[in-house]
Amino acid sequence: MKYTTPLALLTATLLAAPALAQTGPPTGPRPAGVPAGAALAKPILPAAKGTGRLEGTVLDADTKKPVEFATVALLPASGTTPIDGAVCDEKGRFSLKGLAEGQFRLQISFIGYAPQTVPVTVGGGLTTVATVRLESTAQKLGEVTVTGERDIIETKPDRIVYNAEKDITNSGGTAADVLRKVPLLSVDPEGGLQLRGSSNIRVLIDNKPSSVVATSVADALKQIPADQIKSVEVITTPSAKYDAEGTGGIINIILKKNNLQGANGSVGLAGGNRSSNANGSLNYRKGKIGITSSMSGFVFYSPNRNDLTRTLKAGGQELPAVRQQGDGNTVGGGGFGRLGLDYDPAPFHNLLLNVQGSVFRNGGNYQQYNNTLLPFASEFTRDTDRKFRTQSYDVNGGYTRTFDGQKGREWSILGQHTRNRNQQDYTLDQFAGNTTANEAKNYREDGNNLSRNLETTLQTDYVQPFSATTSFEAGAKAILRRVSSVYDVLNSPSLTALDPVFNPARSNQFDYDQDVLAGYASYGFSASEKLSFKLGTRIENTRVRGSFQEQQGSVDELPSVRQNYTDLLPNLSLNFQPKNEKKPGESVRLAYSRRIQRPQIFYLNPFRNTSDTLNVSFGNPDLRPELTDSYELNYTTFVKGSVLNLSAYVRRTGNAIESFREVKDGVNLQTFRNIGRNATYGGSVFGSVKPLKDWSVSGNLNVYYVSLKSPGLGFSNSGVQYNLNLNSSYKFEKGLSLQFFGGLNSPRVQLQGKQAAWTYYSMGLRKNLLNDKADLTLNADNFFSATRNLRSTLETDQFRQESNNYLYLRGVRLAFNYRFGKVTNQPPKRRRGIQNDDTKSGGDGQQGGQQ
Repeated sequence: MKYTTPLALLTATLLAAPALAQTGPPTGPRPAGVPAGAALAKPILPAAKGTGRLEGTVLDADTKKPVEFATVALLPASGTTPIDGAVCDEKGRFSLKGLAEGQFRLQISFIGYAPQTVPVTVGGGLTTVATVRLESTAQKLGEVTVTGERDIIETKPDRIVYNAEKDITNSGGTAADVLRKVPLLSVDPEGGLQLRGSSNIRVLIDNKPSSVVATSVADALKQIPADQIKSVEVITTPSAKYDAEGTGGIINIILKKNNLQGANGSVGLAGGNRSSNANGSLNYRKGKIGITSSMSGFVFYSPNRNDLTRTLKAGGQELPAVRQQGDGNTVGGGGFGRLGLDYDPAPFHNLLLNVQGSVFRNGGNYQQYNNTLLPFASEFTRDTDRKFRTQSYDVNGGYTRTFDGQKGREWSILGQHTRNRNQQDYTLDQFAGNTTANEAKNYREDGNNLSRNLETTLQTDYVQPFSATTSFEAGAKAILRRVSSVYDVLNSPSLTALDPVFNPARSNQFDYDQDVLAGYASYGFSASEKLSFKLGTRIENTRVRGSFQEQQGSVDELPSVRQNYTDLLPNLSLNFQPKNEKKPGESVRLAYSRRIQRPQIFYLNPFRNTSDTLNVSFGNPDLRPELTDSYELNYTTFVKGSVLNLSAYVRRTGNAIESFREVKDGVNLQTFRNIGRNATYGGSVFGSVKPLKDWSVSGNLNVYYVSLKSPGLGFSNSGVQYNLNLNSSYKFEKGLSLQFFGGLNSPRVQLQGKQAAWTYYSMGLRKNLLNDKADLTLNADNFFSATRNLRSTLETDQFRQESNNYLYLRGVRLAFNYRFGKVTNQPPKRRRGIQNDDTKSGGDGQQGGQQ
């Protein structure tokens, strides 16, 4: 008898064979992966041994193709307790041996099919059962099969899942629109991403790192269309198998895929006043081969205006030093595409190959009036043209081996190569006074920065179960990163010679290599029917080499970087299930993990962006990694279709990387430093309920206290922060549905100041068309106000600075989606993926300290 993967077998047995399931409380330990409250199969009764055999084949009644992995149960003539059982092979065949003679019933079932029960008579030899043809129970809309409904938000033992495809307000939007609605996350109007108040998070795409997010998460979120996102997973205390980077946690964006036999696809088009996009997908699966593909393109338009005032502190007074006012616009666009292939050359063997790439462009003009009073008086206007271009690709492949008759045992080997190339340029003209008249021009400057990020990963993992409740996992990984940043500046040599010439003192090349070697092991076991543990550890060695190609001054001015360190990173989780009949699915989880955060090129890039001479920003190649200890207590319960999740957490970070600013000679210099300690103490509550059959409501509240301390710099700041959101949807008759989302974020505490609070809300109305093969959605965002002011305040013993950044966020868009193709059921399969969640990526849409 042949076996499928443990997940497919477990799912088929538990969900597709209702006659095998008992409805009372389970009588033994719950198998790994079975949701709390799910029915467990009854134990198979010992069968009287004999010489009888049963053989047969199970086919799809419509397609006449084999139904792989269908569950076959031998039942007595009366009663529902199985005597024996089997699982069909890839050709739909099954075989039962050693049976006693007599009258029995044979029950055949599988996910998406109506179960069948046929009487059989077992003799002393071989009995061939007539071909069993299962009827599909999937609801077919035209030629498109629609699967069962899921809640918009689901809670699982180690993560929260936001099912983006179920939220109609995402239609025609981007990944940023999606992440704003995920519990525990907050996305500011500029795209800055935080998880429970921490920006030190790792964003994965389909369980893998991607060059799309290698430099700027904010820019990456603009490139991925919301219509291609299936779900988003939030993992706050990852286990040892995950890379130890991402001290705040992991965000895993799951893109839509094809898991169904046949050809199918979709096309979508959205137009709006802030952005427009088009996307399409084409998928095909037949037998052992599956292909998934998609492409998208987008454009956006973003006007903005801002102002800034700075005062210097001296002798107990605040003296006006700088006033700035500016306005401009940004226009951009790009595309995102992916192609995936998976192939099963033989039972228990799987090969996969995936390629994805993206391009992104934006540019615009910005005019800024500057009036400096201290340390010297000056009045001038700058007219700046900015361009940013990035392109990236990922290639990854892997092999997974499962084992006949050994549920859960698995070995995999995976490899990935990613490449990211960023080019940012600016050209500015400076004019004396508050004018842009050509005769007032007195200075010109051109700057460009080319940065590259190459990453190669090799990984192997092995899982060995010893019983239904005990397993061992181990693996090893190597990550090789090669980063470079080339920056050149040309500027006017004098007031009489305005044509820019190359300035070697402000130009250079920085090369940065980082190699990470890691190994991990974890052991999971049950101490009782209600209590289970999982403990593990990960060891990582990091080697860093960084150098400047051309030394501009002394060695002390531009030192090389050499680091070599090894970290032991343990984790532990405890899961308790009271098994309360009145509250099935009730669970308590306690978890601890230590994680590391290595700075990426965004934080390391030494390029000095001087497009605004009064506010200069640059990275810090001397940054060291930060270490975080995380503790979390989580309680989840399900009551009559409602979900309640409560969490309390503590996060303590040493050597924390934070933004640091100081004023020198009237110029605000912004960079990053390892400040010292960052501690967070908080709690969150999430709930979902259905007041009516067609009305769903869910909400999340997260409150936490943040303390930032830097003894070396003499700075500290602290305060209470919170964010909350509410999501509500209602389904009317005739394919009409309405959805609302709203969110509120408190001011953010920073080391040297704070950022103002902001709100975000959207409403969507959808109508299904063409026998539910298409839909038309109208969405409106922030429609009560045209702009949002992202106000920030910086204050030290040296200066005080207030800035207002007015962002145009009012948006309306109309989106149309059409689905096509004929599909049939296909069992899901486990796929291993590379998860490089070990680097700190930029989150505010800027590169290497760009202002």
